[in-house]
Formats: sequence, C-alpha cells, structure tokens
Amino acid sequence: MDLGNYGWLTRIDPLPRMVAEALKIFGTQEKLGSGDNPVILEWAQEVGGNVAQSYRADSIPWCGLTMAVVARRAGKTPPVNPLWALNWRNFGQPSGQPDLGDVIVFTRNGGGHVGLYIGEDATDYHVLGGNQGDRVCILAYSKERFLEARRPLYMNAPATAVPILLDSKGNRAADAFAVA
Repeated sequence: MDLGNYGWLTRIDPLPRMVAEALKIFGTQEKLGSGDNPVILEWAQEVGGNVAQSYRADSIPWCGLTMAVVARRAGKTPPVNPLWALNWRNFGQPSGQPDLGDVIVFTRNGGGHVGLYIGEDATDYHVLGGNQGDRVCILAYSKERFLEARRPLYMNAPATAVPILLDSKGNRAADAFAVA
C-alpha cells in the first residue's frame, strides 16, 4: 500500500487500532456509474442492524459506514445510526484536541463528514476516512469545518495517540511526535 507522504504511519508502533484497521481497507473505491463495489456493500452487512437493512448502494454517502466497520473490527461500538456522520459526536468520549486515531467530525452543506485524525497543519486536519474522493484515503479538511473530536474508549490508550504536526502535504514536521 502506497501512503505517499503519509508513509510515516507504517513506522508507528503501536498504531491506534482504528487507524490500523482503516489502513487495511485503504484505497477501497466506490464504483462509478450505476454499479456498486460489493466490498462496500459487504461492510453494511458486517455492521448489521439497520445499516444492513438500509444501505443498498455505494452512491449513498459512506464515510459513516467506513467508520462503523473500522470501529467494529477494532472492537469498538459505533454510535446508533452510524451512517449519519454527525451521529459520531456520540462515539467514545470527547477529546478536545484531537490525537492520532481519534474520530473527527466536520460540518458540510447538508450534513457532516467523519474520519480518523491522522495529523494537522496550520489550517487543516488530515483525515483517514471513506468516501473521500469516492475512496478510502487521507485528505486535508479545513479546521474551520471542525465540529468535534471523539476518543475511542481505551483500556490503555496507546502512547502513540498524540497530536501529530504535519506540513500541508502530510509530511511529519521536524518537531512532530518521534517514532522509535
């Protein structure tokens, strides 16, 4: 898997579990046109409940679905109605300043967006998530759109769950968290 400027993520040990699970599905894309990617549809079945019943096409926004499958695979419980990005404000516990692996919620016209905090530069949060350019990838989102960060419930938070300083292209800044 080529993470480009975010390749430094592969050298962090241990990665927060939700980040590790999200990286396993990195690059998954929705199908253009009228077809659907069966992998994304299978995620809805894996999450189960009302998600399995209501999610029928990858043309339906799937950032919340991505977070739900990642959370389940990491042993976490997604919020009720996880397809709605803004419902992720009910996940885990409030974290204030986001740390690596925190769920981060943004506003957008008509709703929201949700993904995992990977790092930040002066103006943007760098987010690993689904339905970002129709794929699972890392993109930068303006801090002006930030709504809330939520920390997964940990028995023991990994020492690597800290803020990560990046340049605007996703490279770790010189004074960023040092990985052994």
